[in-house]
Amino acid sequence: MIMSGFKEDHAWKEAAVAEDRSFRANKSNGNRRKAPFYKVLQGMPIAVDAFRYGAIPGVTAYFLTHAHSDHYTNLSSSWSHGPIYCSEGTANLIIHMLSVDKKWVKPFPMDIPTTIPDSGGVQVTLIEANHCPGSCLFYFEGRQTVNAGDGTFKSSYIGSNRTFRYLHCGDFRASPRHVLHPAVKGKWIDHVYLDTTYLDPKYTFPPQAQVVAACADLAMKLASGEPPVSKPSGVFSWLTSTSTASNSKQSNQSKEPSKPVLFVVGTYSIGKERIVKAVAKALETKVFCDKRKAALLRCEADPELDALLTSNPKDAAVHLLPLGMITSDKLPSYLDKYKDQFSKVVGFRPTGWTYVQPSGTDQLPSIQQILTRTVQKTFTSENLKPGKQSTSTLQLYPVPYSEHSSFYELTCFALSLKWGKMIATVNVGSEKSRAKMAKWVSKWEAERKKRAEDVVAHRHLDYW
Repeated sequence: MIMSGFKEDHAWKEAAVAEDRSFRANKSNGNRRKAPFYKVLQGMPIAVDAFRYGAIPGVTAYFLTHAHSDHYTNLSSSWSHGPIYCSEGTANLIIHMLSVDKKWVKPFPMDIPTTIPDSGGVQVTLIEANHCPGSCLFYFEGRQTVNAGDGTFKSSYIGSNRTFRYLHCGDFRASPRHVLHPAVKGKWIDHVYLDTTYLDPKYTFPPQAQVVAACADLAMKLASGEPPVSKPSGVFSWLTSTSTASNSKQSNQSKEPSKPVLFVVGTYSIGKERIVKAVAKALETKVFCDKRKAALLRCEADPELDALLTSNPKDAAVHLLPLGMITSDKLPSYLDKYKDQFSKVVGFRPTGWTYVQPSGTDQLPSIQQILTRTVQKTFTSENLKPGKQSTSTLQLYPVPYSEHSSFYELTCFALSLKWGKMIATVNVGSEKSRAKMAKWVSKWEAERKKRAEDVVAHRHLDYW
């Protein structure tokens, strides 16, 4: 173990003080908040997603996993504390959104080991995180050369010839592609800095790829007037009658054909683009969003998405709006602006918080139960149900889609790597929360030692 239990407990107590919400910068504390230990790689002059702490002692390289505000907090046009390393897409975004001076922004290539300047020879490989566009996992490999950061714990390996390997996951949606990546496959990893947003058995939602395909399939059915389920009833009954009425109108050439359906997808500033592209391609239509959003999307360097964008809302059957706009009280007024063009609106509201497990689901399953109860399930368009407030002209679909790993995926990921220590980076603010997550990490470690195979068997490269 690189850190003893006592020293680790002390490090977490230091971190709790550093993250105290009542903190106010003043002369007595150096006008800066101290960085918790999990923001600075042990023995290396490297910090990850640590911009809110200003100039961190001993740090010469600042890494950014992706361009979401909770990861670039305090990064702005005035940044001058050192080079910022990230992907090309993230570099474009922080220059555009935050006006960070280009001289500080140093994009690295994906999937290629690259030596970090002024790091004592540490190499980093950027791996697609399967989160938002531009997001990365960072795989670091090198010797420990300096006790950087604000922590009081000092490594005894500084100056030794031992090579250390750290995998920093930032925010990610774990998949077999991560553990099979050439940079990490079969390697012993000393520290895994883990996105623990959903490290709880109640968060076991469907595979991302299946949900994306389900949305595209549902959109095609709704656009054509086909019932989204085999036996429409209740709230779906309007679809059958609409389709019948549409056929009747088209058979009478004296009447105009029915208007198309408008599909609106809720997104964050960056994220959910996979659903947008899948629905637009399925409907063979363009995508409309406002100028601010379009500028962000073009920063992502995605030629496929760029080709779909249009500035004319009437040319697109798919529109993008902030996630908070996809509600029963806000969408009717949006449809009203385009009522001459579209007959009704279908809103997709994608978020991981949508998923609700069946009642009676065991919340303290064994590792074997976790692995077996999920793998048999397949998510299709028939699993997408409209919300209770849906009407004949407004259909709202909660979509169980997240760009963070589900509990099941975290378990498969942890069992498919060889690691010394898992360090949680989310929900670490309370001792109770950390203890709850630590129990699952201990179970993963015990199970991994018993397993004969290196990687948990997967159904597809994109999901277990």
